[in-house]
Amino acid sequence: MSIKLDLYKVFCEVVKYRSFSNAAKSLYMTQPAISQSIMQLEEELGIRLFTRTPKGVIPTKEGQILFEYANSALNLIDVGEKKIEESRNLMVGELRIGVGDTISRYFLLPYLEEFHNEYPNIKLKIINRTSLELCSLIKSGHVDIAICNLPIEDSTLKVRKLMDIHDIFVCGKKYKDRISSSLTFSEISNFPLILLEAKSNSRQYVEKYILSKGVRIEPEIELGSHDLLLEFAKINLGISCVIKEFSQEYLKNGSIYEVKTVEKIPKRSIGVCSLKSVSLSPASQKFVEILQS
Repeated sequence: MSIKLDLYKVFCEVVKYRSFSNAAKSLYMTQPAISQSIMQLEEELGIRLFTRTPKGVIPTKEGQILFEYANSALNLIDVGEKKIEESRNLMVGELRIGVGDTISRYFLLPYLEEFHNEYPNIKLKIINRTSLELCSLIKSGHVDIAICNLPIEDSTLKVRKLMDIHDIFVCGKKYKDRISSSLTFSEISNFPLILLEAKSNSRQYVEKYILSKGVRIEPEIELGSHDLLLEFAKINLGISCVIKEFSQEYLKNGSIYEVKTVEKIPKRSIGVCSLKSVSLSPASQKFVEILQS
């Protein structure tokens, strides 16, 4: 049944005012237009909605039943419009962010603090996964945006670059004393290596590049945390491959040392990803603006 919403608005106003003329004033319409709208609604529904009296009009039994439902529906629409307006103004809402543990700790925290201070009524939901897992969560609608290790090869996602990062090898004092010059990747592969687990985007990027140089690296220890890579290198369990920008505290205080290599691993980036086919929510858009500022 395709009855225009404005007919119901007219109908509800007439019921409230018990008068065509007063409803017309309320809606800034002419009285004949109000009468025409009611006649059209009655024709489409096949019932009489009002009974005329010397003091105006009163709804019929059927009209009163319709009013109870139509008025509730219109009120719900008004509430929905207000909620949308609140969301647009970032007064209410939820922002679901997917991010890895390392990026969360070493990159994201100050931006979360800034956003929360500016928009305290927006509920934050943070989901920690690997970059590849986060791409699936974006496409399934479980997160609004995700901050990932790049590159991400997925034509359905829009990627905005945020910062460059560099993969380096690090070691503790024991191995530093044994290394007197820059190492080739082949020489690196002969040391006990400590790498992230195989499914991580960072691990795959490093392995793929070194393999392109004809060298296959096999870890002696696999870990799920960048912090553990640093700690294991610090106590001389092997040589770790870490992100330089996220290891500055350890490097500066001398807990670990960068292992110089003959050839550098090309820089890569971290970026914020979202679905190309879906517009960002107001909260997501504002957070992306903060990330890019």
